[in-house]
Amino acid sequence: MNRMKCLYLIAFAICASVLGFNCAVAGELADEDGSRLWLRGDKYNGAEVLFRGSMTPSIEIALSELRGGWRGGPVRLELKKGGGKESFRIFSDKNGIKITSAGDAGLLYGAYHLLRMQNTGADMSNIDVSEMPAFDLRILNHWDNPDGSIERGYAGHSLWRWDELPGVVAPRYREYARANASVGINGAVLNNVNASPTILTKDNLVKVKAIADELRPYGVKTYISVNFASPMVVGCLPTADPLDKGVGRWWKDKVDEIYGLIPDFGGFLVKANSEGQPGPCDYGRTHAEGANMLAAALARHGGIVMWRAFVYSASDSDRAKQASLEFQPLDGEFAPNVIVQIKNGPIDFQPREPYSPLFTSLEHTPTMVEMQLTQEYLGFSNHLAYLAPLWKEFFDFVPPSSLKGIAGVANTGDDVNWCGHHFGQSNWYAFGRMAWDPGLTSGEVAEEWLKQTFCSDSAFVTPVKGMMLDSREAVVDYMMPLGLHHIFAWGHHYGPEPWCEVPGARHDWLPSYYHRADKQGIGFDRSVTGSNAVSQYPDSLCRLYGDVSTCPEEYLLWFHHVPWGHKMRSGRTLWDELCHRYDHGVSEARRFQCVWDMAEPYVDSRRFRDVQSKLRIQSRDAVWWKDACLQYFATFSGMPISYGIERPVHDLDDMMKFKLDITNEECPESGFNK
Repeated sequence: MNRMKCLYLIAFAICASVLGFNCAVAGELADEDGSRLWLRGDKYNGAEVLFRGSMTPSIEIALSELRGGWRGGPVRLELKKGGGKESFRIFSDKNGIKITSAGDAGLLYGAYHLLRMQNTGADMSNIDVSEMPAFDLRILNHWDNPDGSIERGYAGHSLWRWDELPGVVAPRYREYARANASVGINGAVLNNVNASPTILTKDNLVKVKAIADELRPYGVKTYISVNFASPMVVGCLPTADPLDKGVGRWWKDKVDEIYGLIPDFGGFLVKANSEGQPGPCDYGRTHAEGANMLAAALARHGGIVMWRAFVYSASDSDRAKQASLEFQPLDGEFAPNVIVQIKNGPIDFQPREPYSPLFTSLEHTPTMVEMQLTQEYLGFSNHLAYLAPLWKEFFDFVPPSSLKGIAGVANTGDDVNWCGHHFGQSNWYAFGRMAWDPGLTSGEVAEEWLKQTFCSDSAFVTPVKGMMLDSREAVVDYMMPLGLHHIFAWGHHYGPEPWCEVPGARHDWLPSYYHRADKQGIGFDRSVTGSNAVSQYPDSLCRLYGDVSTCPEEYLLWFHHVPWGHKMRSGRTLWDELCHRYDHGVSEARRFQCVWDMAEPYVDSRRFRDVQSKLRIQSRDAVWWKDACLQYFATFSGMPISYGIERPVHDLDDMMKFKLDITNEECPESGFNK
């Protein structure tokens, strides 16, 4: 170690000691594998924590967490009448600190909140905090399969070891439940929306019960995805027609069986008549008739149906319009315990989309938003993409009060650090915190996570938080700026392939359907003279988005086919602006490497190296995206890459021949540079 670095580390150690930072000199930090997530508070085991009343498993956990982690004065927990069972109040009185709630779940959430305040350095003097969740339903959707694989999962295999259950219950189930409870997540759908009917066999329901028993004490309710054809596959019926009385009886008997095993079972998530999945439309019935049949079976037990609105068929209609075309005419026809679950955007979890117009057109139907934590279109677990700004962008248009709940497609797997990328944990954390309180800023949540996961020193937190807040926009810039979307590689969605052509493939599965580049310009015309998708938005937004002169530039190519020479607000032509956006994305990815390298003194060696390696991959992939897209689109624009922009380092012909060999269970070490 050179003399200057040594002096720096000594000075930092003195500063950390004086100010009480939760950090140490890098050489003194024990290596960590990330398995403890943000729950790394040192065990104290000296707190005085009192509770009088009937003990429940959730209250026992709250007491245990406080006794093991609280470093302040006495804490009393008290159940009180009135208010929500998940809400809580924390306040100081002459005897110390009191946590009150109308339910044991509220006391558990209050305990985690108090510890979070302590571990992030919040002001604990004269504390008086009242919290209630914005949504009743705060659910993770797992796309886990019976064989242990995870569709669009990039952190190893499934948490649920179906082959061992129910005889062997992995301790990781409770660790998962604890992490969820610590940020207020109260539900989990255990299996893939592309559901195997076998989840409803007696043997598998016993396994579901074993998992539910582990999640329940932490306030996490269990749900499952079901296949609409299950009465035929599992029940050997000749039909799955929702209006067939025999089908209705089969579902009622099956639901009774489930509640006999799991009395607090939450209900079903259903993907129907989408991407080849069976559904009521196979029998000439509507989505409402299919959902209501299941809802009738669940209603007397208090269960719900979350019916996904992610539907599109092979047609000439703009895919961005199809969910509204199918569901808006059914507004008001769904049973009270049916909630229509809608992806945040009208296509499919793109790095940037306008909000789905269904959220404002369904006026008489309960809805919930579906976000994606797993980064299917954002570089898998190789790229740092902090997604809280994306979710805040959604809530700028769709008020939380208009929604019944929020679902997040989970990014967890059996990797030791849970999410593949250490910073992938921030999206799990941020989803929970913002599902509880969407009013939190992206920066507040990032700061909480960093202080608990790594280090509370402002010299670390400030620059790394800035990197997180800039990361999603950087990904948009080096992948698909200005409203470009869905120009990913065929099938696995890792890397660029705007030229992709697959014989016999549906046109709306190919990038050219979306970017529509030609000699005149680029972009999808969804104005009134195009597909008229803008008409599905409220009048004010329809006018804003429908006019190329007023459309926000981040959505420009989403709503318009724009000439290459179109003058942008920067004064550049559209082509030059594309060049600068792609180049800026690359520069940002490289800057993130520098930010992280400077964080080395504050992070243990193992996690520092892990993140450093991922950032190198991201930086190389950003160049791959830039070179591929700009050189390909230049074949249409006929214009040279702008002066001042870094010259391509990859040859277009080579990139067009390159095919990345990847399965759902793999995350490539890198892309074109592999």
